[in-house]
Amino acid sequence: MKNIVLIGMPAAGKSTIGVILAKALGYDFIDADLVIQSREGALLKDIIKEKGLDEFIRIENEVNQSIMNKHAVIATGGSVVYGREAMKHYYETATVVYIQLNYDTLVKRLGNIKQRGVVLREGQTLEELYRERCPLYEKYAHIIVDAEALDVEGLMEKIYLEIKKGFTN
Repeated sequence: MKNIVLIGMPAAGKSTIGVILAKALGYDFIDADLVIQSREGALLKDIIKEKGLDEFIRIENEVNQSIMNKHAVIATGGSVVYGREAMKHYYETATVVYIQLNYDTLVKRLGNIKQRGVVLREGQTLEELYRERCPLYEKYAHIIVDAEALDVEGLMEKIYLEIKKGFTN
């Protein structure tokens, strides 16, 4: 079976669901943001602050392209969809799952966006970022899972069933 790559906005639950899904599938779990932090020796927010957004996106693209594990669930950062090469790599070698949330739910979950290392350009609002990214998530996803009104268990089950359906067709 292919790797499973989880994409979506920050606070969509990619890392939380990824760990549980990996256990259910007997896969490894990789958090791409942690791989970036380990490689760079700094927190995401500090990388963005010190090197700027464009350099962060370049680093993120490079790191995600380099993940070549087999049988892994990979939770990506919300901005991974800006890296064409990384997304092409994932689209061709994995099943890409977009965890979709509506804007209001996202705002409630997010809290302090600066602490989370959310990639916002100067003067950009969270809503503008949301509207910019959603079409990209849809473009690169093999499977779109509506996460509205689902708890962690419900979301995990929905993703698991969609993935299993895809592997048996």
